Amino acid sequence: MASPVESVVKKIAVLVAPVTALEFLGEDFLLTGEGPILSVYSLQASAKECASLNVLHNYRIHGIRPGRKYQSGERQFNNVISSEISVWDNDEEEVIVFGGKGVRLVSFNSAGQCLKLIGPLLELQDWVLDIHWLKAQPHPLLGIALAHNALLLLEAESGNILSFYSCVETCLLYSALMIGQNWDSLVLVGGTVFNQLVLWRPTGTKPDGQSQVERRLLGHSGVIFSLCYLQKSGWLASASDDRSIRLWSVGTLGGDAGCGEETPTCLRVLYGHQARVFCVKLTPSRVFSAGEDGACLLWEWGGEGKVGCTFRGHRSGGVRALAVSEGSVGCREGWLATGGADGGVRMWRVAEERKDSEETQSETQLDLAFKGQGCPKVVRLVDEDESNTVLVCTDQGEVCLSHGDTWDVIWQGGAEFQSYCVMEITSIQVQNSNCIVWVCAVGNLNGGVQVFLVRQPGVGVLLKAGQGKVHSVLWVKGQSGESWNWCLLASGSEGLVYRWTIKVMEDESGLHMKEETLLPFLLPPCAKRWLTAAVTLSQKKGLYLCGDRRGSLLLYAERERNDRRIEEEERRMDLHGQETEDRQTHLEGPMSPISTLYGVHGKQGVTSVCEYQDLCYSTGRDGSVRILTVEENVLKVRRVQRSCRGMEWLEKVLFLGSDAPQGKKLNERTEKRKIDLESESVAEARFVMVGFHSVHFVIWDPHRQEKLLSVACGGGHRSWAYKCPIHTHTDPHAHAIGHGTLVFIKHGAVMASRSLASTETDVNGHTLKEGLHGRGISCVCHLGSMTKTGELSELWEIFVTGGEDTTVGVLAVNPQSGTVKVLAVLTDHISNVRALAAIRRVETNERGRDDWTNTSLLSSLVFSAGGRAQLQCYRLLIRLDEQQGQPICQVTQIAGHRLDEQWERKRNRHKTVKMDPETRYMSMAVVHNGTEYILALACSDGAVRLFSVTESNRSVDMLWECFFHQRCVLSVATYKLEDSQGRELLLLFSATTDGCISVWDLTAVLNSKAGVSWQGPSAPFFSIPVHQSGVNTLTLAPQREMGQMEENIISLASGGDDGQLSLLSIKIDQKEQENGGMSLQLLSQWSVPLAHSSPLTGLCLLRPTLLVSSSPDQRLCLWRVNSDGLHPLKVLFSHIADAAGLWAWFGVGQEGGAWVVVCGQGLQLFQLTEREMDEPNVTVNRRAKEEERKKVIFSHRVSRT
Repeated sequence: MASPVESVVKKIAVLVAPVTALEFLGEDFLLTGEGPILSVYSLQASAKECASLNVLHNYRIHGIRPGRKYQSGERQFNNVISSEISVWDNDEEEVIVFGGKGVRLVSFNSAGQCLKLIGPLLELQDWVLDIHWLKAQPHPLLGIALAHNALLLLEAESGNILSFYSCVETCLLYSALMIGQNWDSLVLVGGTVFNQLVLWRPTGTKPDGQSQVERRLLGHSGVIFSLCYLQKSGWLASASDDRSIRLWSVGTLGGDAGCGEETPTCLRVLYGHQARVFCVKLTPSRVFSAGEDGACLLWEWGGEGKVGCTFRGHRSGGVRALAVSEGSVGCREGWLATGGADGGVRMWRVAEERKDSEETQSETQLDLAFKGQGCPKVVRLVDEDESNTVLVCTDQGEVCLSHGDTWDVIWQGGAEFQSYCVMEITSIQVQNSNCIVWVCAVGNLNGGVQVFLVRQPGVGVLLKAGQGKVHSVLWVKGQSGESWNWCLLASGSEGLVYRWTIKVMEDESGLHMKEETLLPFLLPPCAKRWLTAAVTLSQKKGLYLCGDRRGSLLLYAERERNDRRIEEEERRMDLHGQETEDRQTHLEGPMSPISTLYGVHGKQGVTSVCEYQDLCYSTGRDGSVRILTVEENVLKVRRVQRSCRGMEWLEKVLFLGSDAPQGKKLNERTEKRKIDLESESVAEARFVMVGFHSVHFVIWDPHRQEKLLSVACGGGHRSWAYKCPIHTHTDPHAHAIGHGTLVFIKHGAVMASRSLASTETDVNGHTLKEGLHGRGISCVCHLGSMTKTGELSELWEIFVTGGEDTTVGVLAVNPQSGTVKVLAVLTDHISNVRALAAIRRVETNERGRDDWTNTSLLSSLVFSAGGRAQLQCYRLLIRLDEQQGQPICQVTQIAGHRLDEQWERKRNRHKTVKMDPETRYMSMAVVHNGTEYILALACSDGAVRLFSVTESNRSVDMLWECFFHQRCVLSVATYKLEDSQGRELLLLFSATTDGCISVWDLTAVLNSKAGVSWQGPSAPFFSIPVHQSGVNTLTLAPQREMGQMEENIISLASGGDDGQLSLLSIKIDQKEQENGGMSLQLLSQWSVPLAHSSPLTGLCLLRPTLLVSSSPDQRLCLWRVNSDGLHPLKVLFSHIADAAGLWAWFGVGQEGGAWVVVCGQGLQLFQLTEREMDEPNVTVNRRAKEEERKKVIFSHRVSRT
């Protein structure tokens, strides 16, 4: 038997946890607390992390208090905010960090940008709610507010207790705030568990050593989470569980004023949050609050306390920390920072007070005072020299152009253009010139299309698109020969799409227009037979991708491509006679699509199509974006990206960090794409969705799951135009796109969401650290490792995570630098994701053989399952970008399945009973069987189900289900082996809420000939009770001992709700009968009744002799498996609360060892290295750790200095 690891050394490689503390150091640095780790971000030039240090060991940081350097007055410290700001100009700054029962002093050197520990970790007997720096000689003192309504006076460096006072009301506090410069003048404001605010002083002590409550503030209906006091105005702010912020007038606190006014009053109650309010900050001109709804609100100081501005930058889970810089406190331009439950840190530049009113007014819609004849029907934006003008077409056939506050009629159509018209504009480069002109096309009811120059309406042509109604006109930029020309498409009657090439030329007489007629397109027969979107494919010369009102996507080929395709068919089929005449007739008639995806966007139609980096993107009114590829002139859907719930009307996508795909530099981008097609064929562009959510125009970021812009315009049935900010193409961040202007028609008026001339970007967001799932992470799966070769080799670990926020995330983690990069966010699930499974795919090399040695490429099939009995399958292709050295990801959606899909398709489903709509998939196991993949799923309705997934035809079929258990099945695991004759055997292990583990024989399903006729077993052939309650996790590993290599012996480990860890040794015997069959023999069974103090949720066998377990008790336990049972090897502390999943594997590369990742309320990656260490060294290390901690013990007797 292999010897287990003798000792294990823990290293926290990566930690992503809720950010629970933030504090600014001047305007140049931001301190963050994430778990026990204190990090410093430099805000100079480009913001980046410059230092990080584990400060509190096993405690989570809840507060950061920089040391005071007084000049006069007070500044923002310890939630005390004043307008008099002291100058922070020393290279060394002492910072006190606290959380839980731990307190530690840290030094930060701004010149060297490094953190250093000062003294041991002080462990108190009670929870610390607030710490206050106090003036004293020769060393500063610390006032500490404790959770049981008491105060403690400590020396900052030594940790010696000088005084201890408690209040008569020894109730539990949820928040506390100390006010005052000296211990004798100190006032404590406490938020009690009884929803009250109490004020008392340690100097008001009675002979029994307890202080009386001097003021009591009533009004909140929930506990108080945060307090803030403004010395200048004598105002106190409180944030509560009741979703409100209250402002109190308490007068001057501390010093000779004591506890302030005799009868404090509530000045204002602010309601604006949709959930609990966690943080509140006061400045002389602003109120900031943040809460569980993920919003940070800036409240108007005057008026009725309305919300002046809303900052959103975190996923579901809320904002846990809030900080404002000195500039914001002093009514100057400063920073606002928020830390979220998703582990992200966001910052906003907050403008001066005078600009706040402008920002508030910008949310008010502006009437552009349109004064033309008739009612406006179509509105478009004309961008010329960065000055934006609005072009409007009315129902009277007029086209009007705005000039500042005036409107001019630039074109007047005849009677045929009245009552109905469609309009589109584009910019065209004049032939043999650098001049750009704007061209407008207007269609009418009689097939007429008028094309003219916007600035010279007299220059134009009248085109004819049949005899009937022109349903739509579209401008498409296409390539003819070596040049790019603009093509006009007009959808006429009978499904014909007429096409012309439009050119603008200049000679001595001036500008003139020339058109060239092209062969029309013919749309497939349907009720709503007209085009709604079109684009030419730059990498596929002569191909047009179009979308119609029926929701279909159509691929057309130009005449030359059709000629070559038909000639190939003639040579292959040897066509003659009449068939050749049919070909000639076909060439002269309209062109039909060569590839069609019928109704792919539903019956409401396609709204846009575009091409970007060799991929095609289409949007529709089904609430989804489809990412497509063209392979051998065939359209194929790579994957579907859905918008947020309720946002069914999508209009287009905007790509981040670049102009629109049909911009002026299309040729240049085409040449750039040819340089590195291999990398760009893998990566997908980052985009945002533009559409309508109810009556709001919304820009939605699917990557961050947040709204970037929301304008109440009335809904989607209107003409609109959106102006992106000028700096969008240079700013790669999503928040920049949300600062644009929407122009739309509402109630017969032309409106704008803000001034077209406005360039305000005062409230800009910056992402210091990207967050993951806002809510808990339910499961995690390790796909593999990738290594960058070269001088500086880098290791990237690739994970897939599933969360309670219904998303699946693909992450790349660099353990060396601690970088976490979100590669993709998949939003196809409609409920929480509870289970993940993956199988590594092998890519072929240049010789056509399987390549397992390529460490820069990773391909996997990923399966996700969860609530509402939903199952999804994806193919991931991840490659290291040679230029940036970071992984890029391609996601292809293979298939999806829901048990209630057939019920939802029924017309009269409201008259029938739905089949258990709350069925959830609890666990999943996958087996590769030839060309298909077999999925075993544990279901909450008591069933064990088997599915077959075929990658080639993208199908999911249910093979078998059995309701033998009659109770919730919590976990499943599969084991595949071979018998003595080389036949494959398949075992399925299932565990339920009654603590039993059952074994099923599924060998017959491996026979592909069985097909649909396979009925499956009706009951397991082996069952054993192991736990007293539910079995949450199962793990299997082969057990091979000396002399038993030919026998099939496996180790089965299980963890349950009862906190018990069990290990079974099972021998598998193949029956020597005609019908085959199997039997199990239980060789041994070991159990550790109290392996954890809470339910086991994660379990993994690293090897047959090493077991890893995790639990919500935040312990990561390593167990040695010997012949005599389970023995504890090591206990590590995890900073992840509510641990829900675990994955462990042996590493690759120079470091080797083992890696363990734990997920729950965050994600933590451990590195386990194997080293031989003798017992004395272990004792020395233990003593060294003990010296880092100091117990601070205090009695309830009063002690004075």
